[in-house]
Amino acid sequence: MASSVENLPIECKRTFNSHQGPVHIARYNTSGDYVLSGGQDRTIRLWNPETGLNIKTYTGHGKEVLDLSVTQDHSRFASCGGDRQVYYWDVSTGSTIRRFEGHNQRINAVGFNWEGTVLASGSYDTTIRLWDCRSNSRAPIQILEEPKDSVTSLHMTQYEIVSGSADGYIRTHDIRMGVLIADLISHPVTSVCISGDNNCILASSLDSTIRLMDRENGGLLNDFKGHENVSYKIHSRLSNNDAYVISGSEDGKIYIWDLLEGNLLTSLQAHSNVVTCVSVHPRHNYMISTSVDGTVKFWKPAST
Repeated sequence: MASSVENLPIECKRTFNSHQGPVHIARYNTSGDYVLSGGQDRTIRLWNPETGLNIKTYTGHGKEVLDLSVTQDHSRFASCGGDRQVYYWDVSTGSTIRRFEGHNQRINAVGFNWEGTVLASGSYDTTIRLWDCRSNSRAPIQILEEPKDSVTSLHMTQYEIVSGSADGYIRTHDIRMGVLIADLISHPVTSVCISGDNNCILASSLDSTIRLMDRENGGLLNDFKGHENVSYKIHSRLSNNDAYVISGSEDGKIYIWDLLEGNLLTSLQAHSNVVTCVSVHPRHNYMISTSVDGTVKFWKPAST
């Protein structure tokens, strides 16, 4: 146990204070060299976690920024939030390539397919909309209307969209085959992500439980408890090697569990308010956390 905990990102190396007000989301780019963060102050900030340097600030949103997604080549990213628009950005120039409009409530989630050619957005209006990033058309190429409540989270692969909804379901839409699989969790689902081997879905829900679901048969493989999550959307994540489950909590802590055993390995007193998001480095045992307290923190193993 001691050796495994030593290798976990349990030591805060840097605190980033540039946002004004709650920070809702942070994402590493695919190389892990940079981080994008967004929050209540309507800005998105690109920064170097090693130095803490705020490299660029992206402005344009009229309300809070709730989610971000970065393309695999990290040249572009998408953002969404309370102003009901999806912004499609050029990272280097800082300008918007396009704005996608059509949702009539706040947009909670965005995600690119692997090629970065299609963008999905999920909204409080209960729909998921698909946008063609290569086209000049502002109309969605498809609207998915199966959810019966707010779409809170989504994760897109090349041809599939896994989404979580406040109606208590995890849905997998196979866009190519036109097939829908729905798995009932019975509690509002606020975060979904797919494991690195593509076989499992990690889902957080508002009963203070994170569940690991088998994608093939919808079975429950494991669940993870100990944190507090009954009110806020909190992004949970798998470590880059699928060995650990990591989540924020409404008590200001970060919790880390062993994926296979399901036991809690450690909890970190990370922030002074709700930890809204954790984002893991694509290669190293590093992570980023965001909080309602207005800070973003960079974490590494204590030995580094």
